[in-house]
Amino acid sequence: MLLLLEELRRRAPVSFELVAVNIDSGYPGYRTDVIEAFLRDNGFDYRMIPTEHYAIIQEKRRPGSSYCSICSRLKRGSLYEAARTSGCNKLALGHHRDDFIETLLLNQFFVGSLKSMAASMLADNGVTTVIRPLVYAPEEEIIRFSKQASLPVVCCSCPVCGTADLQRRRMKRLLTELERDIPHLKSSLLKALSNVHPRHLLDPLLRREKISTAV
Repeated sequence: MLLLLEELRRRAPVSFELVAVNIDSGYPGYRTDVIEAFLRDNGFDYRMIPTEHYAIIQEKRRPGSSYCSICSRLKRGSLYEAARTSGCNKLALGHHRDDFIETLLLNQFFVGSLKSMAASMLADNGVTTVIRPLVYAPEEEIIRFSKQASLPVVCCSCPVCGTADLQRRRMKRLLTELERDIPHLKSSLLKALSNVHPRHLLDPLLRREKISTAV
Protein backbone atom coordinates (compact mmCIF):
# COMPACT_ATOMS: atom_id res chain seq x y z
CA MET A 1 0.00 0.00 0.00
CA LEU A 2 2.81 2.39 0.87
CA LEU A 3 4.49 1.88 -2.52
CA LEU A 4 1.21 2.45 -4.36
CA LEU A 5 0.42 5.59 -2.37
CA GLU A 6 3.91 6.93 -3.05
CA GLU A 7 3.41 6.36 -6.77
CA LEU A 8 0.05 8.13 -6.54
CA ARG A 9 1.64 11.00 -4.62
CA ARG A 10 4.11 11.55 -7.45
CA ARG A 11 1.42 11.60 -10.14
CA ALA A 12 -1.60 13.13 -8.39
CA PRO A 13 -2.70 16.66 -9.34
CA VAL A 14 -3.04 17.45 -5.62
CA SER A 15 -0.18 17.68 -3.16
CA PHE A 16 -0.03 15.44 -0.10
CA GLU A 17 2.61 13.91 2.14
CA LEU A 18 3.07 10.36 3.43
CA VAL A 19 4.29 9.23 6.82
CA ALA A 20 4.76 5.50 7.32
CA VAL A 21 3.97 4.31 10.86
CA ASN A 22 5.01 0.99 12.37
CA ILE A 23 3.56 -0.06 15.72
CA ASP A 24 5.79 -2.46 17.66
CA SER A 25 3.45 -4.34 20.00
CA GLY A 26 6.38 -5.70 21.99
CA TYR A 27 6.14 -9.33 20.91
CA PRO A 28 9.52 -11.04 21.42
CA GLY A 29 11.35 -11.55 18.14
CA TYR A 30 9.49 -8.90 16.14
CA ARG A 31 11.97 -7.60 13.51
CA THR A 32 11.53 -3.85 13.58
CA ASP A 33 15.06 -3.53 12.18
CA VAL A 34 14.01 -5.13 8.88
CA ILE A 35 11.03 -2.80 8.54
CA GLU A 36 13.04 0.30 9.46
CA ALA A 37 15.80 -0.60 6.99
CA PHE A 38 13.25 -0.93 4.18
CA LEU A 39 11.64 2.43 4.99
CA ARG A 40 14.98 4.17 5.38
CA ASP A 41 16.55 2.69 2.24
CA ASN A 42 13.52 3.72 0.17
CA GLY A 43 13.56 7.29 1.46
CA PHE A 44 10.22 7.25 3.30
CA ASP A 45 9.38 9.56 6.16
CA TYR A 46 8.51 7.14 8.95
CA ARG A 47 7.78 6.67 12.64
CA MET A 48 8.79 3.53 14.57
CA ILE A 49 6.60 3.41 17.69
CA PRO A 50 7.45 0.94 20.49
CA THR A 51 4.62 0.00 22.85
CA GLU A 52 3.89 -2.23 25.84
CA HIS A 53 0.89 -3.84 24.17
CA TYR A 54 2.10 -7.39 24.74
CA ALA A 55 2.45 -6.81 28.48
CA ILE A 56 -1.01 -5.22 28.58
CA ILE A 57 -2.54 -8.13 26.67
CA GLN A 58 -0.93 -10.65 29.02
CA GLU A 59 -2.36 -8.79 32.00
CA LYS A 60 -5.84 -7.92 30.70
CA ARG A 61 -6.80 -10.70 28.29
CA ARG A 62 -9.43 -13.06 29.64
CA PRO A 63 -8.52 -16.78 29.44
CA GLY A 64 -9.76 -18.20 26.15
CA SER A 65 -10.48 -14.81 24.59
CA SER A 66 -8.92 -13.62 21.34
CA TYR A 67 -5.48 -12.07 21.15
CA CYS A 68 -6.45 -10.40 17.89
CA SER A 69 -9.37 -8.34 19.19
CA ILE A 70 -7.54 -6.71 22.09
CA CYS A 71 -4.32 -6.31 20.08
CA SER A 72 -6.14 -4.58 17.22
CA ARG A 73 -7.86 -2.14 19.59
CA LEU A 74 -4.58 -1.21 21.23
CA LYS A 75 -2.83 -0.86 17.91
CA ARG A 76 -5.63 1.26 16.46
CA GLY A 77 -5.38 3.64 19.40
CA SER A 78 -1.64 4.00 18.84
CA LEU A 79 -2.20 4.66 15.15
CA TYR A 80 -4.74 7.41 15.90
CA GLU A 81 -2.28 9.03 18.31
CA ALA A 82 0.55 8.74 15.79
CA ALA A 83 -1.60 10.38 13.11
CA ARG A 84 -2.46 13.21 15.49
CA THR A 85 1.08 13.89 16.65
CA SER A 86 2.41 13.66 13.09
CA GLY A 87 -0.12 16.23 11.86
CA CYS A 88 -1.86 13.74 9.54
CA ASN A 89 -5.58 14.08 8.82
CA LYS A 90 -5.86 10.68 7.10
CA LEU A 91 -4.97 7.21 8.37
CA ALA A 92 -4.56 4.69 5.55
CA LEU A 93 -5.04 1.02 6.48
CA GLY A 94 -4.14 -1.90 4.26
CA HIS A 95 -7.38 -3.91 4.29
CA HIS A 96 -8.02 -5.40 0.85
CA ARG A 97 -11.04 -6.73 -1.03
CA ASP A 98 -10.97 -10.13 0.64
CA ASP A 99 -10.85 -8.54 4.10
CA PHE A 100 -14.05 -6.64 3.36
CA ILE A 101 -15.85 -9.72 2.08
CA GLU A 102 -14.69 -12.01 4.89
CA THR A 103 -15.68 -9.42 7.50
CA LEU A 104 -19.12 -9.15 5.93
CA LEU A 105 -19.62 -12.92 6.22
CA LEU A 106 -18.15 -13.11 9.72
CA ASN A 107 -20.58 -10.47 10.98
CA GLN A 108 -23.53 -12.23 9.34
CA PHE A 109 -22.58 -15.73 10.46
CA PHE A 110 -21.37 -15.08 14.00
CA VAL A 111 -22.58 -11.64 15.11
CA GLY A 112 -25.96 -11.33 13.41
CA SER A 113 -25.05 -7.96 11.93
CA LEU A 114 -25.13 -6.78 8.31
CA LYS A 115 -21.91 -4.78 8.10
CA SER A 116 -18.30 -4.92 6.97
CA MET A 117 -15.77 -2.05 6.92
CA ALA A 118 -15.91 1.46 5.50
CA ALA A 119 -13.56 2.52 2.71
CA SER A 120 -13.59 6.02 4.21
CA MET A 121 -14.95 7.10 7.58
CA LEU A 122 -14.37 9.67 10.29
CA ALA A 123 -12.90 7.98 13.35
CA ASP A 124 -14.51 8.17 16.77
CA ASN A 125 -12.02 10.86 17.78
CA GLY A 126 -13.75 13.19 15.30
CA VAL A 127 -10.42 14.25 13.82
CA THR A 128 -8.86 11.43 11.80
CA THR A 129 -10.41 10.07 8.62
CA VAL A 130 -9.67 6.38 8.17
CA ILE A 131 -9.26 5.30 4.54
CA ARG A 132 -8.71 1.85 3.04
CA PRO A 133 -7.29 2.42 -0.46
CA LEU A 134 -6.96 -1.28 -1.30
CA VAL A 135 -10.68 -2.04 -1.03
CA TYR A 136 -10.85 -3.23 -4.66
CA ALA A 137 -7.49 -5.05 -4.64
CA PRO A 138 -7.75 -8.87 -4.47
CA GLU A 139 -5.51 -10.55 -1.92
CA GLU A 140 -3.88 -12.75 -4.56
CA GLU A 141 -2.80 -9.69 -6.58
CA ILE A 142 -1.24 -8.11 -3.49
CA ILE A 143 0.71 -11.32 -2.82
CA ARG A 144 1.90 -11.43 -6.42
CA PHE A 145 2.93 -7.76 -6.34
CA SER A 146 4.78 -8.23 -3.05
CA LYS A 147 6.81 -11.09 -4.51
CA GLN A 148 7.61 -9.20 -7.70
CA ALA A 149 8.74 -6.17 -5.68
CA SER A 150 10.79 -8.41 -3.34
CA LEU A 151 9.19 -6.81 -0.29
CA PRO A 152 10.54 -8.04 3.06
CA VAL A 153 8.20 -10.34 4.95
CA VAL A 154 8.18 -9.88 8.73
CA CYS A 155 6.21 -12.11 11.10
CA CYS A 156 4.19 -10.26 13.74
CA SER A 157 5.67 -12.71 16.30
CA CYS A 158 2.35 -12.88 18.12
CA PRO A 159 2.23 -15.94 20.43
CA VAL A 160 -0.80 -17.26 18.54
CA CYS A 161 0.49 -16.46 15.03
CA GLY A 162 -0.76 -19.12 12.63
CA THR A 163 -3.41 -20.44 15.00
CA ALA A 164 -5.55 -17.35 15.65
CA ASP A 165 -8.50 -16.02 13.65
CA LEU A 166 -9.76 -19.52 12.82
CA GLN A 167 -13.20 -18.26 11.81
CA ARG A 168 -11.72 -15.90 9.21
CA ARG A 169 -9.78 -18.80 7.73
CA ARG A 170 -13.03 -20.75 7.58
CA MET A 171 -14.52 -17.90 5.55
CA LYS A 172 -11.53 -18.02 3.19
CA ARG A 173 -12.03 -21.74 2.62
CA LEU A 174 -15.76 -21.31 2.11
CA LEU A 175 -15.24 -18.55 -0.45
CA THR A 176 -12.61 -20.60 -2.29
CA GLU A 177 -14.99 -23.55 -2.53
CA LEU A 178 -17.92 -21.41 -3.70
CA GLU A 179 -15.77 -19.64 -6.30
CA ARG A 180 -15.28 -22.93 -8.13
CA ASP A 181 -18.95 -22.82 -9.12
CA ILE A 182 -19.49 -19.04 -8.94
CA PRO A 183 -16.40 -17.34 -10.46
CA HIS A 184 -17.77 -13.81 -9.95
CA LEU A 185 -18.70 -14.47 -6.30
CA LYS A 186 -16.28 -12.02 -4.64
CA SER A 187 -17.01 -9.23 -7.10
CA SER A 188 -20.72 -9.67 -6.43
CA LEU A 189 -20.30 -9.67 -2.64
CA LEU A 190 -18.17 -6.53 -2.76
CA LYS A 191 -20.69 -4.83 -5.04
CA ALA A 192 -23.45 -5.71 -2.55
CA LEU A 193 -21.74 -3.49 0.03
CA SER A 194 -22.40 -0.47 -2.17
CA ASN A 195 -25.82 -1.60 -3.40
CA VAL A 196 -27.86 -1.66 -0.19
CA HIS A 197 -31.67 -1.54 -0.20
CA PRO A 198 -32.59 -0.60 3.39
CA ARG A 199 -36.36 -0.96 2.97
CA HIS A 200 -35.88 -4.65 2.19
CA LEU A 201 -34.12 -5.28 5.50
CA LEU A 202 -35.57 -6.03 8.94
CA ASP A 203 -33.83 -3.35 10.99
CA PRO A 204 -36.61 -1.68 13.05
CA LEU A 205 -34.56 1.51 13.29
CA LEU A 206 -34.72 1.88 9.52
CA ARG A 207 -38.50 1.48 9.63
CA ARG A 208 -38.82 4.13 12.34
CA GLU A 209 -36.67 6.53 10.34
CA LYS A 210 -38.85 5.92 7.27
CA ILE A 211 -42.04 6.64 9.24
CA SER A 212 -40.48 9.76 10.76
CA THR A 213 -39.48 11.04 7.34
CA ALA A 214 -42.94 10.39 5.94
CA VAL A 215 -44.59 12.34 8.79
